[in-house]
Amino acid sequence: MSVLTRDEAQTRAKHLDVHHYTIDLDLTTGDETFDSHTVIQFTARTDADTFVELKPAQLRSATLDGQPLDPGTLTENRLPLTALTAGRHELRVHATMRYSRTGEGMHRFTDPTDGETYVYTQLFMEDVQRVFAAFDQPDLKAVFDLTVTAPDGWSVLANGITEHLGDNRWKARTTPLISTYLVAVAAGPWHSVRTTHAGLPFGIHCRRSLAPHLDADADELLDITRALFDRYHEKFEEPYPFDSYDQAFVPEFNAGAMENPGLVTFRDEFVYRSAVTDTERQTRAMVIAHEMAHMWFGDLVTLRWWDDIWLNESFAEYMGYQTLTEVAHSNARGCPAALRGTNTWTDFGVARKSWGYDADQRPSTHPVAPDPDAVPDTASAMLNFDGISYAKGASALRQLVAWLGEKDFHAGINNHFNRHKFANATLADFIDSLGDATDRDVHAWADAWLRTTGVDTLTPRITPAADGTRTLTVDQQGNRPHRIAVGLYDHDLTEEGRLTLRERVEIDVPQTGPALPIGKQPALLVLNDGDLTYAKVRFDTDSFTTVRAALTGLPDPLTRAVVWNALRDAVRDGELPATAYLDTARTHLPHETDLAITQGVLAFATTQIADRYLTAEQRPAGLATLSDLCRDLIRRTEDGSHPGLRLTAVRHFIAAAAQPDTISAWLSEGTVPGGPELDPELRWRILGRLAVLGAIDDDVIEAELVQDPSASGQEGAARCRAALPDPEAKRQAWQKMFATDDLSNYVFTATAQGFWQPEQAGLLAPYADRYWADAVALAARRGPAIAEAAGRYAFPAHAVSADTLAQGETCLRDAAPIPALRRKLTDQLDDLRRALKVREA
Repeated sequence: MSVLTRDEAQTRAKHLDVHHYTIDLDLTTGDETFDSHTVIQFTARTDADTFVELKPAQLRSATLDGQPLDPGTLTENRLPLTALTAGRHELRVHATMRYSRTGEGMHRFTDPTDGETYVYTQLFMEDVQRVFAAFDQPDLKAVFDLTVTAPDGWSVLANGITEHLGDNRWKARTTPLISTYLVAVAAGPWHSVRTTHAGLPFGIHCRRSLAPHLDADADELLDITRALFDRYHEKFEEPYPFDSYDQAFVPEFNAGAMENPGLVTFRDEFVYRSAVTDTERQTRAMVIAHEMAHMWFGDLVTLRWWDDIWLNESFAEYMGYQTLTEVAHSNARGCPAALRGTNTWTDFGVARKSWGYDADQRPSTHPVAPDPDAVPDTASAMLNFDGISYAKGASALRQLVAWLGEKDFHAGINNHFNRHKFANATLADFIDSLGDATDRDVHAWADAWLRTTGVDTLTPRITPAADGTRTLTVDQQGNRPHRIAVGLYDHDLTEEGRLTLRERVEIDVPQTGPALPIGKQPALLVLNDGDLTYAKVRFDTDSFTTVRAALTGLPDPLTRAVVWNALRDAVRDGELPATAYLDTARTHLPHETDLAITQGVLAFATTQIADRYLTAEQRPAGLATLSDLCRDLIRRTEDGSHPGLRLTAVRHFIAAAAQPDTISAWLSEGTVPGGPELDPELRWRILGRLAVLGAIDDDVIEAELVQDPSASGQEGAARCRAALPDPEAKRQAWQKMFATDDLSNYVFTATAQGFWQPEQAGLLAPYADRYWADAVALAARRGPAIAEAAGRYAFPAHAVSADTLAQGETCLRDAAPIPALRRKLTDQLDDLRRALKVREA
C-alpha cells in the first residue's frame, strides 16, 4: 500500500477543492464484503494529475465526468486521475469492500451471546479507504451525504440525525464541512436510550446483550454528558457545531474512543457488566469529556497535517481532565455521586502522567509538536499517538495555563475557534491566537515546551543560613521554564504520622534571584506540589526519610501522587531499589484513602516491579509482600465502607497469589468472604491465575465458558487457555496467534496476555526465540492494528535478559518490521534495558 506523504498532500491541496461526497453503502451483501458507491464533487484549480484513494476487494467501476476509468489502473490504494482540467468535476466509484476483524475500516462483529451482528467504522488516518473512495487527507474537508441499506431489524447511526426511508434504507442528514477520517457509521440491532438536551437529540447505544448494563448506568452517563456539554458552552464562545450527540459503545474497539462528530464511538468495556470502582467510573467520565472536547478541538478546527496531532489530543486530554474536575467540584445538576468532589488531576498524575514520562525517556521520543520533516507520511504520523501527544501535551498545557492565566488562555482558544472554524489550522496559527490574547511571549514558551524532548529533573538544594534558617535553590537538569509550587511540611505535633502544610510558595525555575528563604528545616519539602508542571522531582535527604516514614500523612491526595510518582521515577532510574518501593507501599498503602493512588501504586508494583524488575529469586518474596498488603486492605474494608478499595485489593490479591488454595476457595464459594460476590470479571480473573499456577485444566475453562458465552467470556477463555503451563496449550496458542489470521483483535490480545507468564520461563524459552521472526511476518500480513497488539501484548516481556535484548536489536537492524511494529519493539527493548539496569542497581 502507498502511504500518503506530506508533500503529496500539500500538492493535492493546492490543486483541489473538494466540495461534496455522496456515499451509499449496502450492508446486505454478505458476511465478508459490502457494496460502496461514492460520488465526489470537486474543483481542480489548475490543470493537473492527481489520485483518489481506496482499498477495495474489487473495484467494479469508476467514471470521471461521465467517462469510464480503467479499474486496472488502480495501483495498491491509488486510482490515478490524469489530465484533469481546471474546473468542476464529478468522480463516481463503485467498489466491493471487505469487512474488518481488526477494528480498522468497517469492523464486523457477531455477538456470541445472542448471535446478533453489528458493524461500525473506524476511519482514522488511512482507513476511510477501506469503506469508500476519498481524497484522504485532513485538510480537504467536504460536506457528506450518507445513505445505508441495512439488514431487517437494524438501526443506523451516523454523524447526523438518521431517518429510516423504508425498505431498510437509512439516510443521514448532511454534515457541515468535516475531514474524511471523521465520517462515521454504526449499524446493527442497537439498544438505544435517547433524550434531548439544549434542543439537540442525545443518545447512548450498545449491543442488545449489554442492554441491562447500559440501562443501569444510563442516568449517570447522560447526566455527565449534559453537565459537560453545558460546561463547555460556558468556556467556548462557539456553540456545539453538529446536529446531534450520539455515543455508541461498540465491540472490539482498538482505542478508548473516537471523536467522530455527532457519533462518538467508545470501546464497550465502558458498559460495565461487572463491579467497578469509582475511579474507573471517573475514567469513563473523563473519556466522555475528552471526546466531547474534540468536537471543537479536532472536528470544528482540524489539523492541517498529522504533525499537529497534539492540537487534537493534548487539548482534549487537558480539557477533559480540567472540565471534569470543574463539573465535579461545582453543583452541576445531575453530577453523578461517584464523581462529586473528586479531583481528576490526581488520577491524571498517577495513571496518565507516568505514561508521558516513560515515553519521553525512550529513544522513540519526539517533541509534542514535532518538526514537519519528522512526520513525512501517514505511517510515521501514526507512531505519534503516544504518551507524549496525550499526557505530556496535556501537562504542558496545564503549565501554560498556570503561566498565562486562565482568562488569557480561554481568550486565546476562542480566538482560535473563531478564526478557523470548519477549517484547518497549524501550531503557528494556534500560537498566534494565544499571542493576541496576552502580553506574554507565547512563541518562546512554545519553542521551549513544544519543540523539545525529554523530561527535566528538579532537585532541591537546602542550605543553612547563619541565623539557623534555611534557603532553597532548585537544581535543574534540563532547560525548560517552570512555574511550580514548593510545599513545606512539618510533623503534626498532635497526631503521630501526620504532616501539616506550613507554606506553599510559587516560584519560577530556573531561579533568577537569590535562593528562596524557607525558614527552619521542614520535615518534607515537595517540589511541584500541586503537580502543575511536567518534570521529575527528587528529595533532599531529610525529606526522603520523612517520605519513607510518613507519606500517607500528607493531607492532599495530589501531593501524595507527586511523591509516589517521584518514587516510581527513582526506581525506574535505578536510584531506588525496587524492593524499597514495595516496602514503602507495604507500609503506607493500607492507610491510603485515595483510590486512584492505591490502584496506581498496586499496578506499578505488580506489573513492573514483581513481573519485570525483581529477579526470579526475588519474585516470591515480592509476591508475598503484595499478598500481605492486599490482605491488610481486605481486612480494613470488611465493614463495607470502601467497596472500590476492597475490589482493588481483591483483584491484586488474585494477581499475586503464589498458591491456589485461597482463590480456589473463593471460586468454589462464589464469593470473597465478606464480599464481593464473584461476578464474571472476577471469576475469569481467578481462573486466569489458577491456569498460570496449573491448578485447573481445559475442562474447567470450558465449563465456565458455557456459563458465560459472551464476548468477554470468549476472551477470558482464550486468556486462560494460553496461560496453562502445558506444552500443547502453548503450542496451540502460538499457532492461533502467529500461524493463522482468523483471530479478531480482541481475542488475539487476550491470547497474548495469557501466554507469557514469569512463572513459566523454562517452558516459554523456545517461544522467546521464535517471537522476532514470527511477529515481523504477522505484522506484514495483518497490518498496523495487529502489529501494535503483537508488539505490545505478545512481546516476551518476562524474558529480562541480555540475550533477549540482543535478539531484539538484531531484529530491528535486520528484519525490517513495518513501522507500527518497529515502534513497539523499540519501546519494549528500551523498557527491557531499563529493567536490566534496575536489576543491576
